[in-house]
Amino acid sequence: MRATVTLDPDVEKLLRRVMRERGETLSQILNHAVREGLSAGAGGQPADKPYRQPVFNMGVPLVDVTKALALAGRLEDQDIIAKMRRGK
Repeated sequence: MRATVTLDPDVEKLLRRVMRERGETLSQILNHAVREGLSAGAGGQPADKPYRQPVFNMGVPLVDVTKALALAGRLEDQDIIAKMRRGK
């Protein structure tokens, strides 16, 4: 397919640099760039390689997190009481 496109000046500079570095033609560079860009999934990751989030074992919890909201409430209450005693 033949097409006429207008490139921004910064894109033209990038293309010319890559052409010099790789010794490839403009068509080869553009085809490669468009192919990679269009096959990329969310976040620029290639569609055939899903993103994998690294996970780590954090050990045994030091606090029972099943009651985390109740704990947060008690800590907030203690903080408010301490501020009131200081007159703030």
